Amino acid sequence: MQNFTKVERLSPKKSPALERLTGFGEIYALFDGDKAASQAERCVQCGNPYCSTNGCPLHNYIPYWLKAIAEKDRRAAFRLSNENSPFPEILGRICPQDRLCEGACTLGADNFGAISVGAIETAITEGEFERGLTIDYPKTRSKKRVALIGSGPASLSAATFLARAGLATEIFEKDEKAGGLLTYGIPNFKLDKKIVDRRFGFLAKAGVKIHLGTEAGKDITFNDLLADFDAAFIGVGARRSVKAEIENESANGVIDAIDFLSAAQIELFDFAKKSPYNAKNKNVVVIGGGDTAMDCVRTALRLGAKSATCVYRRAERDMPGAKKEFINAKEEGAEFIFNLAPSKIVVKNGAAIGATFEETKITEGDGGRGKLIIVKGSERLIDADMIIMALGFAHHDKSWLNGVKLAENGAILVDEYGRTNIEKIYAGGDATRGASLAVNAAADGKKAALSIIRALLAV
Repeated sequence: MQNFTKVERLSPKKSPALERLTGFGEIYALFDGDKAASQAERCVQCGNPYCSTNGCPLHNYIPYWLKAIAEKDRRAAFRLSNENSPFPEILGRICPQDRLCEGACTLGADNFGAISVGAIETAITEGEFERGLTIDYPKTRSKKRVALIGSGPASLSAATFLARAGLATEIFEKDEKAGGLLTYGIPNFKLDKKIVDRRFGFLAKAGVKIHLGTEAGKDITFNDLLADFDAAFIGVGARRSVKAEIENESANGVIDAIDFLSAAQIELFDFAKKSPYNAKNKNVVVIGGGDTAMDCVRTALRLGAKSATCVYRRAERDMPGAKKEFINAKEEGAEFIFNLAPSKIVVKNGAAIGATFEETKITEGDGGRGKLIIVKGSERLIDADMIIMALGFAHHDKSWLNGVKLAENGAILVDEYGRTNIEKIYAGGDATRGASLAVNAAADGKKAALSIIRALLAV
């Protein structure tokens, strides 16, 4: 260990940009065992590991599995990595490590280059899966039954820990495939869906029942949950797209990001189900600056768009997404325009042909990011054949949760243990906190699952 002065930080190799644009395959290669071990040997083994305590919402045992893989004890590294994380090979791929574990790494702060935590994390689990190792769950089942509504990262996490405790667990998902955001909201070039399916396969083999095409409030009611289950976890996410509140926003050719990404993914699942949003040979404009906006411009380019331009109301340094996703989008040909806010969708014959934008400047205030000011008289037109709104997600209707307290914005209110005001009902993920990271949802699902285990098994 502590070889950071001898071994430089490396990131996984990625395929050339032009090659990436020919399909939706993952762009990063995995570290092999020797590369993962060599990179792990750079770890300082801090007495207070900020990567785990400050950087990781799950507080993963990062220094421990780094030490294990550095010593080439692959199985110990696998066990340690999977002990505290419900799906490390997924989070290793999609977490913005630069803002979390790697961002908190002491070596990064000292300009030696942070440990490549995400790449090593992914390599550990994928390496052992390739060698035939699997995830074991206890065979003994409790008679206590737990329902999980939704199958996104919060529910997948909760199901993992509930199954480990031997509780009879059932997942109810309204879509045709399980995974929620992991399946329909994150493109294959970041997360191949076979990886998500594999995790649900482990759960199914452990006895977890997965009900697809089952909508909460319709096919299963709140009264059903109270009557038929000993506990229920609500992990329905936050699926309502945030609007810009500008003129002609509902015109033909203006698309919500999640609709665009989901339709592209569904077509990959079944080519007979063609996406209604044909980007081929079109000039696509994406409004927004987060990871979802990056996913949209990169997807549009893979679908044959003539151009894909991302317009963000703040500066490049203020973009809320992962830096690597911005870099990848630029490499693949996406164009970026900063400090412009949308003011109107321009329509001709009922369809959008562009949007007008106004210049912005930033002044002091607004919680440290600076207050956004519109520059009067600065309006300009950007032509577009397709406009994608990637402004974030808000809470959708949850009126079917009879009596469960909600915040004014529609978030489910929970205590520090993930409990709602209704006995037996727990919640977590975007349904409680609003649109956030998958790792935060995973942490919420784990927290609620442990609360349910304590309540039902009196441990």
